[in-house]
Amino acid sequence: MSATVRATTPELAAELRPALLRLTRLIRIQRVDVSVTLTQLSAMSILDSRGPMSAGELAAYERVQPPSMTKVLANLEERRLVERSVHPNDKRQAIIALTGAGRELVASERRSRDAWLARQLSELSLEDRMLLEKVIPLLNRLAEI
Repeated sequence: MSATVRATTPELAAELRPALLRLTRLIRIQRVDVSVTLTQLSAMSILDSRGPMSAGELAAYERVQPPSMTKVLANLEERRLVERSVHPNDKRQAIIALTGAGRELVASERRSRDAWLARQLSELSLEDRMLLEKVIPLLNRLAEI
């Protein structure tokens, strides 16, 4: 049994990209604390999922220049959402970690976005939700290529 593809790869990309962008934009605006920028929230989310790391490592992971990350971290540290400690192997560097307040903010933002997406998904048919469930591994693979 052979599946037929209705679109060429470039056509599929041209249809998929704007759909993913719209959905991502809608998810991002489901905010709890808008006093934290999306850039700051992204850095905090990385620290939450990956654990403490140096500012340079975080900048590389986020694909931003180190001076930009330094500004982001200074603001978060001022708000007591992250904290610095001395690097165990290099006293010239600091390790950045989330504080309890930072972890709670990240968790709150995730809960808000998950709740919004769950409400949207509840409007779909069971068949559509089952189809989306099958697509998740493919989207994850695309993100890792």
